Amino acid sequence: MRISIPTLAGALLCAGFCATASAADISSCVQSLRGKAVAAGIGASTFDTHVAGVVADPSLLELLNRQPEFTTPIWDYMAGLVDQERVDDGRAMLRTHADTLARVEAAYGVDPATVVAVWGVESDYGKVFGKRPLLISLTTLSCMGRRQSFFRGELLETLRIVQGGDVSADKLVGSWAGAFGHTQFMPSTYRRIAVDFDGDGRRDLVDSIPDALASTANYLKRSGWRSGQPWGYEVRLPEGFDTSVSGRTSRRPLSYWTGRGVSRIDGQAFEPAVGTAAALLLPAGRSGPAFLVFKNFDAIYSYNAAESYALAIAHLSDRLRGQGGLVASWPTDDPGLSRAERRELQTLLLERGHDIGEVDGIIGSASRAAIKAEQQRLGQQPVDGRGGQRVLRALRQAVPPAAAAPGG
Repeated sequence: MRISIPTLAGALLCAGFCATASAADISSCVQSLRGKAVAAGIGASTFDTHVAGVVADPSLLELLNRQPEFTTPIWDYMAGLVDQERVDDGRAMLRTHADTLARVEAAYGVDPATVVAVWGVESDYGKVFGKRPLLISLTTLSCMGRRQSFFRGELLETLRIVQGGDVSADKLVGSWAGAFGHTQFMPSTYRRIAVDFDGDGRRDLVDSIPDALASTANYLKRSGWRSGQPWGYEVRLPEGFDTSVSGRTSRRPLSYWTGRGVSRIDGQAFEPAVGTAAALLLPAGRSGPAFLVFKNFDAIYSYNAAESYALAIAHLSDRLRGQGGLVASWPTDDPGLSRAERRELQTLLLERGHDIGEVDGIIGSASRAAIKAEQQRLGQQPVDGRGGQRVLRALRQAVPPAAAAPGG
C-alpha cells in the first residue's frame, strides 16, 4: 500500500497550517497539530507522549518525490519483484497458511494466490516491514514538503491506532510514507479496512498474519474484486495493430479485441466468465509484452495506483498458481536482475575492491558508483551505473584485477 489516495481526515487537519515548514520551525507546526489532534479526539497525553518531542527527518523529502513504481524501468521493477526466490517463498506460504487462506477466501472471495502475491510484493512475506518509525515519518511529512494535509490525516490515524491499543507505538515501523505491517496498510486504510480475523479482539497487521491476510482480501473485495475471475492475460497483437486504443481506462467489449485479432499468447481461448469489459495494457509500448486486463486488475491497481505495481502482483499470482513467466521479451538489450543476481553483482564488486557495504541485493548509490567504475574499466557504454544483465555478464567473465596481476 502506498500513498496515492488522499483522505478526508488529512484535508481537515490541513486547515490553517499548509505552508512548507523547515526543520528549524517544526516545533510550531507540531504545536498547531496538537490542537487539531485534540479537537479530533486524540488525547493530549497520547499526542505529547508520541509526537511532541519528535525530531524531523528531512531525508524523507527526497523519497517523497522518488517512488520506484514511477522511476524504475518496468523490466527492472518486475525482475526484482517477481523472481524465482519470491515465487518459491510464496508457494511455501501457500502451503503453510493454507487453512487460514481457505477461510479468507470463503469470507471475502479472493483466491489465496492473489492474497499471497500482495503479501510477497509488499513485505516479502513479512521479512521487510520497513525500519522507519511511523510517528517520526508522518510528523515530518505533516510539516515539511508537499502533500502535508494527506500526511496529517495519516498521523492522526496512527495516533488513533496507538490510543486504541491495537498496535503499540514501538511496533509501528514501516515505509518512509507510513505504510506498515505484513501487507503495508496506510493508517487511514487500516481504519477503514483492517479486520480482526484471529478473534483476539485486536486488528493487528504486525504480529497477526491472519489479520493481515484477511484485511488484504477485504481491501480487494471492497475495491471490486470479482470472485473466480482472472485479472487478465498476456496477449499477442496482430501485425499492424492500432495501439492508440490501449490504456487501462480505455475499456471495450472483449469481442472488440478478439474481432481485431488479439489472442491469448498461450493459444488458449478467452474464458467467457471474464465478462465483457477489457482494456489493453502496453506497459513498455508496442514492442514489449501486451496484456488484456479486466476488473480484477483494477482492484489490484487500487492498492497502489501504479500499473507496474499491479502487474507485478498479477504476474506473481499467476506464478504462484504454477504458470510460467512472461512469453514476450521486454524491449531492452539490458534486462533487469533478480535479487539473487543483484547480490551476485555486489559480491563481484566487493571482490574488485569496491567499498559498497553489505551484500543486500539493493543497488544503492555506493553500488552504482562501483558499477560506473567497472563500466569504465570494461569499456562499456554508457557509463551510467546501471545494474543490469550486461554488466553482470561482463564481470562474470572478466578476471578480477588482483587475480590478473603477475604473482597475484
